Amino acid sequence: MAVSRALRRLLRIRELEEEQNRLALESAIGELNRLEHALTATFERARRGRSLFQTSAQTGQLPDRIAGMEETRSAALHAVALGPRIEAKGEDVTARRQEFLVKRVERRQAETLIKETEAQDAIVEERHGQQALDAWYGSRLYRKETDDEAPTTAPVELASQESAPAGIGLGLDKWVRDRT
Repeated sequence: MAVSRALRRLLRIRELEEEQNRLALESAIGELNRLEHALTATFERARRGRSLFQTSAQTGQLPDRIAGMEETRSAALHAVALGPRIEAKGEDVTARRQEFLVKRVERRQAETLIKETEAQDAIVEERHGQQALDAWYGSRLYRKETDDEAPTTAPVELASQESAPAGIGLGLDKWVRDRT
């Protein structure tokens, strides 16, 4: 039984779906990494704001102190806003990863089914080839046996029975027949 076109088409569809899910997963992971990088930048912004606040406390610069406090507050608000988005994107990445793995399993199942069918076809084909070879060899042996049974030499011409003593000619004919 050959692999059907529908099964090969199914495999191709599974490969395309797996590829689409892989690309969606990579996109979601990229977005999650971008959000995490933004959160890291926010923490760095808050650190610079605190540093500016400490420096202004030593120098007595009121505008630097206010700017430092505002940077720290702004970074905290930005971190609060990024938290839920990062969490949601993390869940999205998990869901997309799961979908990708499901599609990968489906593709591998289709591949396995095709490979098993091809392997069975190869075994059947090998068996048919061996049967044909056995039949050919068997017919060759049968022909050889049939050829061996047929007379291969021309009958021996005996001298006329008139010149031979009585009974000798008949015995010789039988002996020649038995030998051929």
